[in-house]
Amino acid sequence: MQLVRPALQHLPSFVSALERGWSPDNVRGAQAAAEALDRIRDDPALYVDLQDDRDARGPPIVLPGGATVARLPGYRRWMWDGEFCGEIGFRWQPGTTDLPPHCLGHIGYSVVPWKRGRGYATQALRDFLPEIRLEGLSFVEITTDPANAASRRVIESNGGVLVERFIKGPEYGDSEGLRFRIPLT
Repeated sequence: MQLVRPALQHLPSFVSALERGWSPDNVRGAQAAAEALDRIRDDPALYVDLQDDRDARGPPIVLPGGATVARLPGYRRWMWDGEFCGEIGFRWQPGTTDLPPHCLGHIGYSVVPWKRGRGYATQALRDFLPEIRLEGLSFVEITTDPANAASRRVIESNGGVLVERFIKGPEYGDSEGLRFRIPLT
């Protein structure tokens, strides 16, 4: 498995994953997948271009519950093993490690269900961290649900240290979360 920059040549495999039921958004699920498919149908080149959005040019972010918020600068890489396997993304506010309250962490990742259990998320995070270091942050935060043992292993195997248990905001159901920090310096 390798990380690739989203590109038109990889888009058909990404679309296939969306059509098979995978979603890059583990909270909004099928709704987020349908929105991505609509944007791809409207302008595939723009969709791919906005996967590397360091200037936050893309559309606002729709939170669970339907509220919209301004997009943060960010970029994504696709996991690729001859076909689309998942994605990993990074978002940040330039000049600070702080994130707005609605943004649970700097990094998010998702592996398609039919490729899970192969170590792809662990490898993707390991391979992505050197690129993220170039943004100048001293650390990144990643959150997961307490019951998500697989995600916790991914984070911990990449140097993540649990810094707190917290309650997510109402847009995330006021549920419990775990916040990990990975030092970058």
